[in-house]
Amino acid sequence: MRFAYLHGFASGPQTKKGQLLRALFEGSGVPFAIPDLNTPSFRELSLAAMLERLDALDAAEGDEEGWGLVGSSLGGWLAARWAGLRPDRVSRLLLLCPAFDLAGRWPALLPEGAMDMWRRGSLLLPDGTGTPQPVHYGFYEEALAAPAFPAVRQPTVIIHGTADDRVPIEGSRRYAAEHPSVRLVEVEDGHDLMASIAVIEAEAMHLIPAESTLAPPAPVRTSGS
Repeated sequence: MRFAYLHGFASGPQTKKGQLLRALFEGSGVPFAIPDLNTPSFRELSLAAMLERLDALDAAEGDEEGWGLVGSSLGGWLAARWAGLRPDRVSRLLLLCPAFDLAGRWPALLPEGAMDMWRRGSLLLPDGTGTPQPVHYGFYEEALAAPAFPAVRQPTVIIHGTADDRVPIEGSRRYAAEHPSVRLVEVEDGHDLMASIAVIEAEAMHLIPAESTLAPPAPVRTSGS
């Protein structure tokens, strides 16, 4: 079985929570991938391209037991979406403040007039390093067309902060109420959940079934640079 962390918007493979979980898993001899989801680039972000990146990861590193996925914020939405599209490839999910209803919430997150500016071309948004980059409006159009609350059948745990001011917990409460396979863990924390690392680590280790046959690490490919 394989495991992966899907980072959120304005983040990347060096995400703090992802790296903490990688150290935890790999310290137990469990391979743990953190794919770069800023694809094809941060400026040209595409939900379809992110899903294709997961297909490529599965083709390169997946095994017959499929994946246990941890997804944070936008990565949480993405994990649920890919699990719905590839139900035979995902065994279980851990979602951290998943960014459900992204398109519906985004206008309220931006300053007045920003949506109109974005609609006319691009909008400066901070990337994973905090550097403002012009992101194309097509990303928002994709979000409008995508399911706001992608359904899952796999066993799923959501950890969500009651003080999250970016992705309100009400969306996760609704999702858990509508999906019998979902268990919601509410914590007194904000969107980054950095005060709840112990809870995250405990739930993450439960992703590993006792009977699972852990696959050996994928071969490391090196280049000349």
